Amino acid sequence: MKTLYILNLKKIATAALVFGTMVSCSNDFTDRPSEDSIDTSNYYQTDEQVKAATDALYYKTWFQFNNKFFYAISEVGSGNMYTNSSDVNAMRNFSITSVDPELNSGWQSLWANVAQANFLINNLRTLAQPAVSQTTINNVLGEAYFMRATAYFYLVRLWGPVPIIVDNLTTSASPQVNTNRIEDVYELIRRDYTQAISLLDNRIRGASYASNAKVSKGSAKAMLAKVYLYDKNYTKAKELAEEVINSGEFKLLGGTSPYSITSKSFGDLFKYSNNNNEESIFALQWRTDANYGSGNNCNTQFGISNGTLSTSNASYGGVFGPSQDILSLYDANDVRRNETLMLPGNTYPDIRVKDGNTFKVGFTVPAATQIGGQGSGAAIKKYVIGIENGTSTGAVDAWAMMNNNTYIMRYAELLLIHAEATLAGSGSTSNAAALTSFNAVRNRAGLSAVSSFTFDDLFKERRKELAFEGDFWFDLGRLPRAQAISIMAAQNRGNMFSAEYFTPDNSDFTLPYPANDVAKNPKLLEPPVPYQF
Repeated sequence: MKTLYILNLKKIATAALVFGTMVSCSNDFTDRPSEDSIDTSNYYQTDEQVKAATDALYYKTWFQFNNKFFYAISEVGSGNMYTNSSDVNAMRNFSITSVDPELNSGWQSLWANVAQANFLINNLRTLAQPAVSQTTINNVLGEAYFMRATAYFYLVRLWGPVPIIVDNLTTSASPQVNTNRIEDVYELIRRDYTQAISLLDNRIRGASYASNAKVSKGSAKAMLAKVYLYDKNYTKAKELAEEVINSGEFKLLGGTSPYSITSKSFGDLFKYSNNNNEESIFALQWRTDANYGSGNNCNTQFGISNGTLSTSNASYGGVFGPSQDILSLYDANDVRRNETLMLPGNTYPDIRVKDGNTFKVGFTVPAATQIGGQGSGAAIKKYVIGIENGTSTGAVDAWAMMNNNTYIMRYAELLLIHAEATLAGSGSTSNAAALTSFNAVRNRAGLSAVSSFTFDDLFKERRKELAFEGDFWFDLGRLPRAQAISIMAAQNRGNMFSAEYFTPDNSDFTLPYPANDVAKNPKLLEPPVPYQF
């Protein structure tokens, strides 16, 4: 496929260690030696070395996906975010093209995940030395299947038909490959998550957050439940969601049982100290260091930067702002409102900011015209933790990137999946189990319980709960196309100074293949072919 991908595959074909300088052999997931110290001649000798083989798959391989692309497509494209920054604004008016640099970055990142997972799936049993336990081998293989499934879940929802690649060496020898049918890609995803379920450890997520970093059997079940929801296989989605709920592995932040609500704030979910909390089903694990591409850039790209006041220590900020459409989404008494949006007059006593040439803890959001950034009249609060990285001394790396995790799935979403699967396409439901799940999310947000809900109620609840976490674009894609187009055409996609409206057409719901890949692999533009499993 693309040049970088082919080069990576050639390295994989000849190297004993797929990740080269990308992974660590540290005993501690968050404390590792220089990655250049890995000696491929003695790798995979111990359980700890094998466990470390997936470390990069939790951050390095996802960086170019998460840095800008994820938000430029899923949040700007869906109408949750506004930006007029030229590198990320194409989806605001549905004008993205095959030469878009961020499109290329997101595509590369997802294929890197596929390639690295493939290497482990196809080689780990051979490379692991006799001292490595079968339990460790199985768990690491389960992680690899999980990551490949997750990468393909994004690929198929973003591009539609894509090539199914399960053997790096075959593809590197013959890189011109056809795309496969969407239904076949989903079949691979279901098979991979099912295999992950069979291999991964059972776990209970407790208060020792450091031990919660990697995925488990419950994580794979939760993601597969979401896939079944996309398939409209409500029976399977409900069954898997209930298995995860009843396992007790995950809870809402601070909870002691699957539905318990605590005094911990919704906003606490996004603090550095709560990385890998009991609500986290799968999260990217950022680790800033001296190399670009290891950290979470949201604190800079989402926050306030007006030339005087800044929530980041970077030289720029506020690349993305909230859309005008989302500013009216939340009720005034919804605690998620001020933890998702920085609105004029909001006070955040715990966030350390730069005010002129001094640093201070605590600030009040200035007037709408003084927030800066994109002229949204507000800023994004979610993922903005201020000038810190677990300490009060500022960001660790030279780019002011942070180590706060990026959620791919939280337990609150699983509860909403359970509620929707129980609704099962009906007009409304008053099913007790569905209401328990639905109301747990609402109650944590400070809202009263309801006695029934419709799909529209649930759809809106998903948007409020998961805003700026990369889901709304895909939720719109699940709707009947005419309904999704109607919603998006009604959104004000401008800023506070100028209202703008754009209407997508059917082709705008899938992305173009990157032009440089098409040049190397013209088969990307041919009709997809069935995949032989």
